[in-house]
Formats: sequence, structure tokens, C-alpha cells
Amino acid sequence: MADREQCEAALRGLADRLDALGKAGRPPSAPNRTLMCRLPDLGTSYVAELRDGSLLDIAEGARSAQITFTLSSDDLIAVTSGRLAVASAWATGRLKVDASLRDLLRVRSLL
Repeated sequence: MADREQCEAALRGLADRLDALGKAGRPPSAPNRTLMCRLPDLGTSYVAELRDGSLLDIAEGARSAQITFTLSSDDLIAVTSGRLAVASAWATGRLKVDASLRDLLRVRSLL
């Protein structure tokens, strides 16, 4: 099981990759939304703001979010490192996404 520091580092790494895409002139097309990543095995959640294709203000804690991802800490590390495909994780139930259909369709480029 990954620890909180590893999970936060994985989320910050994802934020860095999104920023690099923006700096390269290829920012992801995504709506501005509040995201939450729930990690039940650690008993914690991380929230962040997705704004203009960047993942900002990553912080531990829970609050209302427009899009919620639920997965284990190990799966978070695997997804963010590219060892586990998001589609595969979702199809096998290892990743759960709680979002409106509209939001899900709009953020699919990030998934």
C-alpha cells in the first residue's frame, strides 16, 4: 500500500505533466471543475481545482467536488505512472468515477 506522501507526489506529478502540455502549446481541453480523489485504503481524499487545463491547489481533505475519482493508493500510483491504463482500471472496477455524463465526456481527454 502506497502512503500519503507517495500519493500526493503522484498527483503533483500529474499536475506537472498537465502544466508541461500547456507550456508546449497543447493544453488539455477540459472544463474548470473541482476534483476529488478518494483513497479508501488510506482513509483520506485529495481535492484540487482543474482550471484552464491545469491541476491547481492540491490539498488533502474532503469537500464537495463536481468530479470524484475513487481508487486504491496503489492504483493511483499505477495510473499516474502509466503502468495501469485508466480505461482498464475503470472497466475492471478498480477506478470509480462519480461525475455527470456531461462532465465525464468533457474530461475524457485527461483520462
